[in-house]
Amino acid sequence: MRSECFSPTDPGYTGRRCLLMLEKMHGLMAFGLITLGVVFTKFNTASRVVHPLIFYQIRRAGLNLLPMITFLACGLGWVVIGQTVDLMTRVGAEDYIGVVMISVVVRELGPMLTALIVLARIGTADVIELGTARALHEIDALEAMGIDPIHYLVVPRVVGLGVSIFCLTIYLILGALASGYLVAFLQNVPLTPGAYLDQLAAALNWQDFVLLAAKTILLGAIAALVTCYEGLARPLRLEQVAAATTRAVVDCVVLWVFLDLAFLAAYAYWE
Repeated sequence: MRSECFSPTDPGYTGRRCLLMLEKMHGLMAFGLITLGVVFTKFNTASRVVHPLIFYQIRRAGLNLLPMITFLACGLGWVVIGQTVDLMTRVGAEDYIGVVMISVVVRELGPMLTALIVLARIGTADVIELGTARALHEIDALEAMGIDPIHYLVVPRVVGLGVSIFCLTIYLILGALASGYLVAFLQNVPLTPGAYLDQLAAALNWQDFVLLAAKTILLGAIAALVTCYEGLARPLRLEQVAAATTRAVVDCVVLWVFLDLAFLAAYAYWE
């Protein structure tokens, strides 16, 4: 890659890195717009082939990760929520438990932790799979047969990861809130289930549901686009697939941080 042609000690290293970053952002935006165009224009084209691929991606990135998400929900509830409820009760701030749970778990930890798990298990595998197919000229074979790689390979992953992260996030949040209260109950925290649910309901509003759905779907779409871009958008040799996987993970995390900042601004605006 061109970034390997110069070292951090070279003059103008920072400028070159910025130019490479802008070039990559331009490529990602173009790749995303092409994919969006294919979604709207060809979604029902060859539906007997593409739609089963979407369900396969949902099963692969969603159902297959339920055991891990269950374990993570229990761990999050036991380690974070239960201790937070206990501490707030000790300092006399139990009236703000619902607000803290919604702000921390629903808006931040739930979506981001779920997206990281899906990226680690599925996103990296996608880069390896697609990058290897590109290196072995399998993508060229698809194009020679008249099959659009974006329609056949990218669209199912974008839709599948978006739906999967949304559903897994809801499951993680519910599991974490329930297991967290169970830990607090076992610690004899003087908070009844009814009072706990009332505080959660009072802290929630309709904007939380809309923004949570939008955030989780965008997290999944970004993960799919970045991993597919690194695997498909440029010629690769087999020895470059590992580096492409690393780049995809780093790029996803960076883009997710900017997305999270945008949603923080949206939450602040609605409040």
